Amino acid sequence: MITTIISMFGNKCPNCNKGKIFEKRLLHFSFSFPKMHENCSNCGTKFEKEPGFFFGAMFVSYGLGVAEALITYFICMPFFEETFDLRIIPIIGVVILSLTLVNIKLSRIIWIYMFKDYSV
Repeated sequence: MITTIISMFGNKCPNCNKGKIFEKRLLHFSFSFPKMHENCSNCGTKFEKEPGFFFGAMFVSYGLGVAEALITYFICMPFFEETFDLRIIPIIGVVILSLTLVNIKLSRIIWIYMFKDYSV
């Protein structure tokens, strides 16, 4: 379980744990959409199993965004007097927007790992 999580955050292939899924590392910030390899450079595993395979990764990305918003809220809550101060909303928005590209990559990696034993 721990090695799987380390491989996910290391952008490694779910089959051989050596090849990269994305061209850049997980925490690489740029203004372009992350580029993904079609196959693993080491073992040849195809990452996109069928057209529309990553549609479900949107739901994983939504869950990651909600978790980040809740964590941000609970971290910021002690710094405000009221239980829910409206000044927390922009802080949550900035955190979610700054982690958007990380969420795209991580949600696709999680989705690939969920279906790593699936073959067409």
